[in-house]
Amino acid sequence: MTILSNLISGISLGSIYAIIALGYTMVYGIAKMLNFAHGDVIMVGGYLCFCTTAYLGWSPLPAVLLAIVGCTVLGIVVERLAYKPLRSAPSLAVLITAIGVSYFLQNAALLLWGSDPKVFPTFFNFSGKSGVALFGGQLNITYVAMITVAACLVIMLVLTMFTGHTKMGKAMRAVSEDKGAAQLMGIDVNFTISMTFAIGSGLAAIAGVLLCSTYPTLMPTTGSMPGIKAFTAAVFGGIGSIPGALLGGLLLGVIEIFARAYVSTQLSDAIVFTVLILVLLVKPSGLLGRLVREKV
Repeated sequence: MTILSNLISGISLGSIYAIIALGYTMVYGIAKMLNFAHGDVIMVGGYLCFCTTAYLGWSPLPAVLLAIVGCTVLGIVVERLAYKPLRSAPSLAVLITAIGVSYFLQNAALLLWGSDPKVFPTFFNFSGKSGVALFGGQLNITYVAMITVAACLVIMLVLTMFTGHTKMGKAMRAVSEDKGAAQLMGIDVNFTISMTFAIGSGLAAIAGVLLCSTYPTLMPTTGSMPGIKAFTAAVFGGIGSIPGALLGGLLLGVIEIFARAYVSTQLSDAIVFTVLILVLLVKPSGLLGRLVREKV
């Protein structure tokens, strides 16, 4: 039962990584940039949800909705102020700007909420229970894990349908293929990229709530390491691919949990990144990524 319990924990953690990785992969796939401030948007979502429940007494659902709306607006503002002026700039300039935005959000959180850890409220207790006990209590599946996996699958399906069957989704795919040609066909490239950031930031808010519900300690640096691991998951699965983000996140979560359980809690992160390096040596585009050749 221990192996099964660890597998469930790994899938739950991997689902959080997958939701975060979807934000990374959408922004990279469409805007061709790495938004390293994405992890800090997760932190902002967690704080917004915490403040509305702990200080204002809101119920969980309105608090989560406010966090999604707040992070969506934040994503649009960051894109317009920090990234839009650099649309034609070298990738290094965009990367440095993304790191600067990340530090700005972390320090703003320190000023607003302080450095003391906050205990995130328990959202997913039903009838006084935190989960379901199976096999005579030998296996316990928490409601947080079940909701996390369900949310990841629903988000994955909705995003796949959105990008494949809606006008905005098709515009995003067109911008991803060729911004110039898309603009000539009447697509508003700037608006499309802004909507991509909005969707990615909204997903970051959901991931922040699920992450803090699973590990209920909230700090200004809460999203940093999960953000890096989610970026690793996006690269692992094939950055720019929505199914790749899901596959990479799930595999990364399972590898991390099993490494903690059977190797070492201190070496688990090193093992995760080592597996990534090995995969990229064999398949540089990731598990589900496409190798695109460019003429020079």
